[in-house]
Amino acid sequence: MSTAQLGTAELRARPLPSLAKFRGRDFVSDQDFTCEELLELIHLAVVLKELWARKPVTPFLLGKHLGMIFEDPSTRTRISFETGMVELGGHAVYLRPGEMHLPARESIADTARVLSRFLHCIEARTHTVAVLRELAQYATVPVINGEAGDYDHPIQSVSDALTILEYDGRLEGATMAFLGNGDCMCNSVIMTFSLLGMNVNVATPPHFPFRDEIRAVAERNCAAYGTRLLVTDDPVEAVRDADYVYTSLWWWEDSEEYVAEIRRKNRTFQVNAELWSLTKPGALFMHCLPAVRGDEVTDEIIDGPASMVWDMAENRKHLQKAVLLALVGIDELPGDPDLQKIGRALLS
Repeated sequence: MSTAQLGTAELRARPLPSLAKFRGRDFVSDQDFTCEELLELIHLAVVLKELWARKPVTPFLLGKHLGMIFEDPSTRTRISFETGMVELGGHAVYLRPGEMHLPARESIADTARVLSRFLHCIEARTHTVAVLRELAQYATVPVINGEAGDYDHPIQSVSDALTILEYDGRLEGATMAFLGNGDCMCNSVIMTFSLLGMNVNVATPPHFPFRDEIRAVAERNCAAYGTRLLVTDDPVEAVRDADYVYTSLWWWEDSEEYVAEIRRKNRTFQVNAELWSLTKPGALFMHCLPAVRGDEVTDEIIDGPASMVWDMAENRKHLQKAVLLALVGIDELPGDPDLQKIGRALLS
């Protein structure tokens, strides 16, 4: 049985795989990892979360420093990375918009080189994926994608896979539906879940489709796993056979004129009681947050019994701790017996 067919209880009972191969790598795109590698990081997150429940501070990364660059504001990404790094025994430095020269007076390459002398890992939320990729190119420490505004948000979607395993116990062969604009969250849902062996249904409005290059990635993933990619502009068609229905913001910090227009154009894409009545029994609702209630989703859905969103938000921290720990790595086995199971996997 593959890991994608195992729930979190089964994963906790299994020995951790060798994790040393992750040390020093970047997490700029989840497509740089195999399906099995992503599942190994999720496995580590499951074990870390279980350990956290009885030991909130596990100092694997004592004396290590994480730099967090934010070109855009953040709630979940900032707080989950910062608290996660502290719980691992390290320290996090928040670099807010306007506090750094990036990307104006000092080059991205020079910034990456300098930060690498002070830090053991860099997390960055950037306006463009080009900036993120250039940071990773010149940094000598791991770089983690905290969202590339024009492209993807893989740390969110891989965290969401952890939540699905907690709820359902399987990824492989399940069906994910995404409704809404073809933005960075749409792109990540398509790419991540097609890589993890799920069928993916995508319904985007005609005025905001997702990129052809993202479709090509998903088609390759689906071909490899014998799954299906459905692309439509009909929300009903997308949700009809879905196990999970995912949506995200239609707008954020836009003009009043744009907001009024997008509400008018996207009204049939709202996840509400009428649309939910057409989903299959047992379907679950997903949203990366923040949500604009009354636009892309109504209160009765996001606060209802099918909603996974609060567990999704919490699991950001647990998955990101796994990524931080695997990419930064450790040099010796911890003396604390409670940390040695994970320590042996990190060193092997």
